[in-house]
Amino acid sequence: MAHKPASARQLPDIPESGFSPALDRTLTYRLHLLHKLSDQASQRSYVEETGLTLSGGRCLATVGAFEPLSVNDLARLANLNKGQASRAAQSLVEQGVLLKRECPDDGRGVVLTLTEHGRHIWQKTMSLINRRNEEIFGCLSVSEQSQLSEMLDRLVANSVNDLGGSAD
Repeated sequence: MAHKPASARQLPDIPESGFSPALDRTLTYRLHLLHKLSDQASQRSYVEETGLTLSGGRCLATVGAFEPLSVNDLARLANLNKGQASRAAQSLVEQGVLLKRECPDDGRGVVLTLTEHGRHIWQKTMSLINRRNEEIFGCLSVSEQSQLSEMLDRLVANSVNDLGGSAD
């Protein structure tokens, strides 16, 4: 028997308790699905077009947008844990796209910046990011994209407030 997409299936009645067994219609499920589908396509694009992994591309994009950055700031801004950010940054240093220097304010810390070669790869990465965003959101009108952007901002702000922390 062929599996019908969620949009084509009859949804079950929601019990008075408010519990709905339609997991595939929940926001968190659909956001996670969109995230996984997007990451799969992005990973292929990053490797083919920049030679970077997905986390490497995210780190490069983040450093290029906010340089100079510490590894802690990179982790926070790229939505990675410190270990992931540190490994990705070190790999990018070894590839010659990032420069790692001692932090002038903290002798134990480092500051990450783009090299000249890194700036070239960063431009390719930003083009890829912009294209991927268009591929994902291009099915929405400009007005719908704006509305979704505003709603996502509100959801993120609400989640940060509910958790009492940052968007890490």
